[in-house]
Amino acid sequence: MANEKVGVVLSGCGHYDGAEIREAVFTLLALDERHAHALCMAPNVPQMHVVDHITGETAGTRNVLSESARIARGDIRDLAAVTADELDALIFPGGYGVAKNLCDFAVRGAECEVNPEVARLVREMYAARKPLGFICIAPAMAAVIFREAGIDGVQLTIGDEDTGTARAIEGQGAVHVACPVGEARVDAAHRVVSTPAYMYSAPRISEVRRGIAELVDRVIGMVGR
Repeated sequence: MANEKVGVVLSGCGHYDGAEIREAVFTLLALDERHAHALCMAPNVPQMHVVDHITGETAGTRNVLSESARIARGDIRDLAAVTADELDALIFPGGYGVAKNLCDFAVRGAECEVNPEVARLVREMYAARKPLGFICIAPAMAAVIFREAGIDGVQLTIGDEDTGTARAIEGQGAVHVACPVGEARVDAAHRVVSTPAYMYSAPRISEVRRGIAELVDRVIGMVGR
């Protein structure tokens, strides 16, 4: 299949309060290199907060959709208006925005609530057996969505350093699988691919890119199969 249409869900712009920019760009680059069409989207909601990426201080708020548009060069949709019928696959880059803006895992951990439109689209994609990709911290959110949908045993990565988040994932009924930065792991039965990326403390940027490239390859390889 050529020219697959792959949704890329962004959560702002900047890894402390939005989408991890390198992960988002590597995802878009890998899709373009494989001649897939990326449909960027984000929820039209306020950010949890705005973080100064030098000092770590917080002040004010911004809009998740507007901030995500910085990465998408303005070519972005409100996630609430996107359905699974429009897509062949769906990928979530990481960044703390996933855990702050797409859900509140950063505050509530395994008891978090997921943005209802995010959860809806994941459930629609899963029900249609369309592949899903989760990068960095996004698998923690995915585990909550799958638990609430009554789906157990989904294999997900989070890296080998954050044992607390790994336990949280398994507490949702998912299965944490070990994975180095430069690789991805495939759960063929559930049509889910994940890679840890910047869940490791100091990975080389080239390793992060390799892992995301493999995730994109695996996701696209499942389209239509």
